[in-house]
Amino acid sequence: MQIWLEWWYVVCELRPACSRTRSFIWLVVTLAGLSIRADLLGVTSIIRALGLHEKYYDRLLDFFHSSSINSDKLAIIWTSLVLRFFPVIPKINGRIILLGDGIKIPKAGKKMPAVKCLHQESENNAKPEYIMGHSCQAVSLVVGAEESAFAVPLSARIHEGLVFSNRCRRKLTDKMVSLVQLVEAGLSFYFVGDAYYACHVVALGIINIGGHLVSRVRCNAVAYEPAPKSTTKHRGRPKFYGKKIRLMSLFSNPNKMSNADSPVYGEKNTVLLYRSMDLIWKPLGRVVRFVAVAHPVRGRCLLMSTDLTVSAIDIIRLYGIRFKIEVSFKNALRVVGAYAYHFWLGAMKPIKRGSGNQYLHCQTEKYRQAVKRKFDAYQRHIQIGLIVQGMLQYLSATYPRLVWKNFGSWLRTIRPGIPPSEMVTAQALRNCFPEFLLSNVKSVPLTKFILKRVDIGRAECLRLTG
Repeated sequence: MQIWLEWWYVVCELRPACSRTRSFIWLVVTLAGLSIRADLLGVTSIIRALGLHEKYYDRLLDFFHSSSINSDKLAIIWTSLVLRFFPVIPKINGRIILLGDGIKIPKAGKKMPAVKCLHQESENNAKPEYIMGHSCQAVSLVVGAEESAFAVPLSARIHEGLVFSNRCRRKLTDKMVSLVQLVEAGLSFYFVGDAYYACHVVALGIINIGGHLVSRVRCNAVAYEPAPKSTTKHRGRPKFYGKKIRLMSLFSNPNKMSNADSPVYGEKNTVLLYRSMDLIWKPLGRVVRFVAVAHPVRGRCLLMSTDLTVSAIDIIRLYGIRFKIEVSFKNALRVVGAYAYHFWLGAMKPIKRGSGNQYLHCQTEKYRQAVKRKFDAYQRHIQIGLIVQGMLQYLSATYPRLVWKNFGSWLRTIRPGIPPSEMVTAQALRNCFPEFLLSNVKSVPLTKFILKRVDIGRAECLRLTG
């Protein structure tokens, strides 16, 4: 029961994101239901997990479509809570570490706004090359947990599929910078992304809001040495770019490369070779630091950083942490179900297989507003789901012994010093939820609200205690 009290203490801080107290209570009910549900079958799974009467299914649908909760405001408040409550937030050069990446969510609904044909670039043979679905981008914060680390999701948004105006020229990279600006909380940070984000728009945008970009660059990338200063005067602007260098040529001379123990997370007894050079990167028009890394197992990799004060080893360490956001995506999909929404728009014309963006600038205002309302419901479901995942990570990182005490089962992979996963934490919350409901009827408004609306005959969480 204590684990639920700690959960409630943090969740109460989300009250400013709601315009009304009743909206806040439904927000907490949704957070609790997503935390303990045993399946990912949409809103009905929340009803089953909490044992609510069937008539409250429509109330939950109305909640997700309500304008009383602003997703952006919720993301801002959630970011401030993460920075306040998580015990350890690792920093490099005094900067927090933000991770960014995109994820494509399969959606087969023919009446779901923003669903389009997406190309999947993956080496996994189990994934089809093209899918119909939603294209999202997400930002996470790296936090420490004993000897491990989590990528705590801060926010994610659907950034493709709908075009409300034909004058809009914003690309995915512009939208990623806006998402980072929403959650960076005015702190100095490193933004770590893959090669897709190694471009002028992201690099300059991140620098303008007080951060620095660390990313991989493509194998065909080039850079330039600074032009030597001329001793004689000539007409026109002085030469800025000097000798052109193909970055893959940094591997050509092994004698110029240094060796070091791998700083990549989780690697031990691994020695890698690296070489660092400060060169002018033409997309940005300024000097950046490039690092060529030769890993004995993973092969060669070219990294870059817009911060010239960070060491080559720290650049390798930063990019090595990037895979944590992939783990976060997996748990958001399979454990929490943050992207498992099934809302569809009855008035929408069915989309065809293989279709692209949906252009709305020629549609009626009523239809545009209906699409926007449905689209906002998707965004709201995603943001709430990410908060649920972050809360599971918070309990795991802060109260690991309490989580294991309430887990009530066994895992072969339990390791000392490694905090419990989101799945284990969700199971612990599920096990002690009935005791929390029945023991805090007067002290916690959530329990009183749920018990008044529960269907005892179908409430699995109360069947044995009733």
